[in-house]
Amino acid sequence: MMRSLPLISEQEKNMLTVRNLTVLYGKARAVVEVSMKVGEGTIVGLIGPNGAGKTTILKTISGIKRAATGEIWFGEKEIGYVSPQEIVRMGIAHVPEGSQVFGEMTVLDNLLIGAYLRKNKKRVVEDLQTVFEHFPILRERQKQKAGTLSGGERQMVAVGRALMTAPKLLLMDEPSLGLSPIMVAEVARVIQILNEGGISIILVEQNAQVALNVSHYSYVLETGNMIMEGRPEELTSNESIRQAYLGF
Repeated sequence: MMRSLPLISEQEKNMLTVRNLTVLYGKARAVVEVSMKVGEGTIVGLIGPNGAGKTTILKTISGIKRAATGEIWFGEKEIGYVSPQEIVRMGIAHVPEGSQVFGEMTVLDNLLIGAYLRKNKKRVVEDLQTVFEHFPILRERQKQKAGTLSGGERQMVAVGRALMTAPKLLLMDEPSLGLSPIMVAEVARVIQILNEGGISIILVEQNAQVALNVSHYSYVLETGNMIMEGRPEELTSNESIRQAYLGF
């Protein structure tokens, strides 16, 4: 049994509230009446198999995709019909799946693209140094073309570029995809550090163990439907979740 979502009048308690979201690709329903919430200062995991609708939810929150029905509230503002640029200005940054970078541009230029909407240049410089503190290898390789980096390093650039937008909410789509176990652990560590610094995070992961290890609360999707939700300890104690996603 899923928990009921707070009423709209209680939205101020949540950074993000998604209500009864349905998203179509053509006539096919990729997401079916999904509801979820993200409290301030929390990491929320979205887990499930390929095709479950996880990426579609992130694209809809960030304005890349439009919902057929439902509402998305960021604080007290409904953002379901807001442009992606305005959503970035409001404080939502999206790290898409696949370590996407501008390969012919330098690491530094890739990072600075993230700050193109910002006016306070002093803060931009400060945030750039913070990115280099999180990812020291990027400082060493800032003049190198991003396309020549390893997969893990490109993932660092993608995350760093999102951080340069000064986000309040970070949407992360499969950040561990294709990475070595060592890099997966490093990405998980950085996610926790960012959260401790005050950034709320929605973490999409097919690797359920990664999501459950770092999340405060998680939602489980299958074929566009939200089938379960709970704290990590609640989900890991569920036999069907353990067998389907954790392998034990």
